[in-house]
Amino acid sequence: MNIGVLALQGGFVEHIRMLKEFNVNCIEIRQKSDIITHHFDGIIFPGGESSVIGKLLRELDLFEPLKKMIECGLPVFGTCAGMILLAKHIVNDQRTHFGVLDIHVRRNAYGKQSGSFKTIDVFKGLGKIPMVFIRAPYIEKVGENIEVLSVINNNIVAVKQNNIIVTSFHPELTTDSSVHRLFISVIQASNDNKLQKIDV
Repeated sequence: MNIGVLALQGGFVEHIRMLKEFNVNCIEIRQKSDIITHHFDGIIFPGGESSVIGKLLRELDLFEPLKKMIECGLPVFGTCAGMILLAKHIVNDQRTHFGVLDIHVRRNAYGKQSGSFKTIDVFKGLGKIPMVFIRAPYIEKVGENIEVLSVINNNIVAVKQNNIIVTSFHPELTTDSSVHRLFISVIQASNDNKLQKIDV
């Protein structure tokens, strides 16, 4: 299994470190040639500065190819800034990026760095897990096809839509790998569906 990790800015190293637990091949995506020369079963968009990552995606001609891959069903997991990049609506920003996830997200919803916090709370299907929020967004509104996975203090902080999972928090900054395991299960299900289509 090959999982690409967008490595333009932000906390991509921590995701790669956690993925090693699952014996998957991690590929750092830094330039267009990285997605041309490799096959990907899934991609992770890490936390960081969404505006900076969005700018770099366009400057490096990565934006359109990645958007097409996601729209064609490639499983993708976005944390924090990754959630913002994938959202169809950003409440407090006129810019949008990939716009493939039917949510309204608020950037820096918990305020500045001093508003960062850790908690342990319920994630659908996983039970209680540790969550690290750093200048995190949260979701104010979801579309009809969105599955809500976690709500903290009445704020939606994790959702799933078809091949896309996003979290406001950073599971890669904990020792609990259950969210990454969930993402791998989405990839495996996607691969199984592809095989079924080929068999037919």
